[in-house]
Amino acid sequence: MPRPIVASIDLSALASNLTVIRGFAPGVHIWSVVKANAYGHGLQRIWSSLAGTDGFALLDLNEAVMLREQGWQGPILLLEGFFKPEDLTLIDTYRLTTAVHSDWQIDAIGRHRFSAPVDIYVKLNSGMNRLGFAAEHWPAAAAALASLEQTGHLTLMTHFAHADMPEGVAQQEAVVEKAGRDWQGPRCLANSAATLLYPQTHHQWVRPGIILYGASPSGDWNDIANTGLRPVMTLKSELIAIQDIQAGDRVGYGGRFQASGRQRIGVVACGYADGYPRHAPTGTPIVVDGVRTRTLGAISMDMLAVDLTPCPLARIGSPVELWGNQVKIDEVARSAGTLGYELMCAVAPRVPVSFGQY
Repeated sequence: MPRPIVASIDLSALASNLTVIRGFAPGVHIWSVVKANAYGHGLQRIWSSLAGTDGFALLDLNEAVMLREQGWQGPILLLEGFFKPEDLTLIDTYRLTTAVHSDWQIDAIGRHRFSAPVDIYVKLNSGMNRLGFAAEHWPAAAAALASLEQTGHLTLMTHFAHADMPEGVAQQEAVVEKAGRDWQGPRCLANSAATLLYPQTHHQWVRPGIILYGASPSGDWNDIANTGLRPVMTLKSELIAIQDIQAGDRVGYGGRFQASGRQRIGVVACGYADGYPRHAPTGTPIVVDGVRTRTLGAISMDMLAVDLTPCPLARIGSPVELWGNQVKIDEVARSAGTLGYELMCAVAPRVPVSFGQY
């Protein structure tokens, strides 16, 4: 028998989340962000459940090619653009849309022979200070691209750093308005948080990512609990052992948990080599046999311990949900000092994946 851990992907939840997002941005085109192998969900297997999207946004040229060869004929946006001038051959062959954030990319496009003009997203650095042209240089960059016969449609693009925080988007919006005061073309500004919270940022295109997969951009599930968004990934396993310990007994590496009295604990077939966060402390929420309980002690490479006090009927083989519908990935991530984004992307290749149909 294989080890009992599995990551279950609910394709009906994925399709439903796209519908929910359309309700937040009616009449606006949606780029479904599927970078990092669809946030760890398996791009090759899930993309057709998002076939109602207007386009897919990602980073990896190989993933873009795969989507085309799997049959997707709509727009595909390379969010970081191209990395070498020779990448433009594939961009042309597979009719991809590319971000442009640097002068060398403009020069490379101007020197390349395309079979048809390429659509471009001109990246504005509005305050995140990762990629993009500074506000004072963005108009010149857009004008330089517009002057090239190789250029198709142009779109103003930026990325918000604080849309999920109290700071909001106002400061960066002001930069966009200054840089784009003479811009009459389309804009693509809104990430997941802005799509939900700031309708004035929607313009022609929005770029939802984490909310497609049913987790919160802020890291707090309560922020999206009433939206209708549903978790797509459930990481589940089973109890493989049970121990009865006494007062003073310690659990796991370093003995980080010490029992204050007699206690029944369970051992789960899941550890940090499966992608569960190693730094999750005692008390991280987990569900055993349908009952919410907590982890105990250090997370091992292949196992973790749980408190069976709230679930006296649990036995070897009882089901365990590490995250999913009963305990949200955001809750686990917050306890471990990280975000749901990281946990989704960190599920290890050794964990089998099952896909439910909708």
